[in-house]
Amino acid sequence: MVLIPHGEIPVDPDAPEARRWLQDELAKAEYQSAQPNAFDLAMQAIRDWVASLFEGATGIPGPLLALLAVVVVAALVVVGLLVFGLPRLRRRRRAAEPLFDDADRRDLETLRRAAAAAAAEGDWPLAIEERFRALARGLVERDLIRVHPGTTARGVADAATAPFPGHAGALAAGAADFDAVRYLGRQGTRERYEVLTELERAIAAATPEPAPVAEPQPAPAETRP
Repeated sequence: MVLIPHGEIPVDPDAPEARRWLQDELAKAEYQSAQPNAFDLAMQAIRDWVASLFEGATGIPGPLLALLAVVVVAALVVVGLLVFGLPRLRRRRRAAEPLFDDADRRDLETLRRAAAAAAAEGDWPLAIEERFRALARGLVERDLIRVHPGTTARGVADAATAPFPGHAGALAAGAADFDAVRYLGRQGTRERYEVLTELERAIAAATPEPAPVAEPQPAPAETRP
């Protein structure tokens, strides 16, 4: 018989009790903090992979093996950049700005289809209006102009003249056609619609001219007494 001193706990537990003691012990903070994190596991995996590359080679110390792992990872990163290019943060595409203060956020292709559908029905006022909207939306989507609350058709035409100075007159005429059918109750015509359609397509296919560079003005000559 084994005598147990008074006040001491027996150290011969059964299997379930021993398992519970072990789990309680390992749950303590000092043991949890010693657990490898995700970075440690990743580095260990890389070291193991590099070690497998040199399997059979003897005498490679641990620090040198770790350095080789870093070199291999750096080489892989460089190769990835050469193949795939620098990573770019994807910018969320901004919601289309409304045109002409009426909350119209349709994209270019939708506006083109709407203009063609109106023309097929012989609704020239709507066809002209939608085609000019398509022209404006195309310029906005190409970041050639910016619209804001209160932007008018004339304002769109004036802004578009800078990248497309050769179309200044046609842009002004197109803005006038838009204002005539939208605000003045004009009926429009097939001819005006076709002219505006050709303008919209021409501008969509044209390369904008670079913004002019302001030349410094010569300093005024000093006047001598």
